[in-house]
Amino acid sequence: MESNCLNCSQPITTNFCGNCGQKKYKRIDRKYIWDEVQYTFIHTNKGFLYSVKNILKNPGKTAREFIDGNRVNHYKPILLAFVLSGISAFISYKILGMADVVVKNFQSEKYAAAANSQFMHDYMSLITSYNSFIMLLSIPFFSFFTYLSFKKWGHNYYEHIVINSYVLSFYTLSLIILFYPILFFLKGQPATFYNVSMVSLLLTPLLLVFFFKEFYNNKPLKAVILRVLALIGLIIIGAILLFIAVVILGVIIAMLKGPEALEYLAPQKH
Repeated sequence: MESNCLNCSQPITTNFCGNCGQKKYKRIDRKYIWDEVQYTFIHTNKGFLYSVKNILKNPGKTAREFIDGNRVNHYKPILLAFVLSGISAFISYKILGMADVVVKNFQSEKYAAAANSQFMHDYMSLITSYNSFIMLLSIPFFSFFTYLSFKKWGHNYYEHIVINSYVLSFYTLSLIILFYPILFFLKGQPATFYNVSMVSLLLTPLLLVFFFKEFYNNKPLKAVILRVLALIGLIIIGAILLFIAVVILGVIIAMLKGPEALEYLAPQKH
């Protein structure tokens, strides 16, 4: 049934105005409120659950479909990574108490010196509790490395930002579904808890190979593995350069403000 748009007065024959895009008038009822709740919190009407399901089935193929233009049913990938990172951070901080468990592990004799450092205490608490958010913030930098590694295969830097949003979403879902249930039952065993949490990081190269093999499904597995190894090499080089930069910055701070400026990094005496 045709009606006029309440925004621009143009005739509307579908659910949206062809002139300004406003949705056809509908009286506010229970369904309207429920749709708004979904839109506000998890945006399911724009593909949140659809994207999660497809990422779990085949993350590389899902990312490739979005990059190639099949986007109408998909949740926006950067927003998806942000939402999943928030869920992951909530579980790790509030339910697993990951920061406390890891700090307890580092209070053992093996890590006694590091545990007495206020810097190490704060660092481990931050890294373990907000690992997903830290990885989210690192997407622009990680994308630069994947762009360099896969540059000859035809995608630009901005497409790699989207690709790595899917990579992070896949990694985060793997944590939530596979590792967090195990870690929940290991909260009373700090050493084992820490070792299992480290396994998730060690499996990252395998996740990357699986993801990019499905994304570039016309490329041989050997070529994908070599690209991933090149990516890891670039990341290691970048980490070394960052470490050197931090050391140089520390020396400069010590020279300008004196050695006491670095006491925060040293173990605390009790």
